[in-house]
Amino acid sequence: MAARIVPAFAFIIALIALGHLLGRRRVLPERAADTLNLIVLYVNLPAAVLLYASKLTWSPQLLGLVAVPWLLLAASALAVLALARLARWPREVTAVLLLTVPLGNTSYLGYPLTEALLGPAALPYAVVYDQFGSFVILSTYGLTVLALHGRGARPRVGEIARRILAFPAFIALVLALTVVPAELPAPLATMLKRLADMLMPMVALAIGLQLKLKPERAHLAPLGVGLALKLLALPALALGLCALFGLHGELRAAAVLESAMASMITAAALASMAGLVPELAAAMVGYGIVLMAATLPLWLAFLR
Repeated sequence: MAARIVPAFAFIIALIALGHLLGRRRVLPERAADTLNLIVLYVNLPAAVLLYASKLTWSPQLLGLVAVPWLLLAASALAVLALARLARWPREVTAVLLLTVPLGNTSYLGYPLTEALLGPAALPYAVVYDQFGSFVILSTYGLTVLALHGRGARPRVGEIARRILAFPAFIALVLALTVVPAELPAPLATMLKRLADMLMPMVALAIGLQLKLKPERAHLAPLGVGLALKLLALPALALGLCALFGLHGELRAAAVLESAMASMITAAALASMAGLVPELAAAMVGYGIVLMAATLPLWLAFLR
């Protein structure tokens, strides 16, 4: 496993650095990161889900895998609320942490890193964790937090359902679990594999273009607490939950790895658009990605 860690992180960090350099030099158009993210959302991510989720074999253990992100959500939300009350953080700061601590980058970063560090056989479990965990949490809990703390009207149940059902990766997941055969025709599998392999480079460049690492002094305490919860406390709790549910092997490794991802870019973007301390939201993502290079190998060591 160690032989996989260094090349994978060297590759992604180099691409993030390249994207950051391109952004600072203003070589690409101003909205280039948004364009890359849209391509990933509508092309690369659904291709990865179709390719790998179709190989998934359902078992009772998958229920435990799905339960992990929801239990981590409950634990992290309670921790953030308790610490915010103790430290008397503003409501907007609390809302940012309520979004960026429970929600990790379990698809854009989680899929390619799972494949690179654990192998292709573990990737279907990352898809389950992300689609039935992170994605549904963002679409329900995340929108509720935004409605209670940000600008705009509270979303209705029908609107939430439409967002879930219309999400490209979720549509791909439904197709993969119903009509797509486990063994795809060779030409189709080759095409999907090439599109899925582009996921990490596209995301890494987009992250680099958007990366900001200058938090304000007033946000240092909540930023430190948020990063400690996201990168240290939640993976440790995930390890315990895996033991509780009897998860082993690649399934356990995928659950812990996904829980150890840095904060979800989409959650931070939504927090910024709602006027909820954009600088703190961006710092949770930026510093989380940088520090993940040190914390992720730590959690992989526990999985040996």
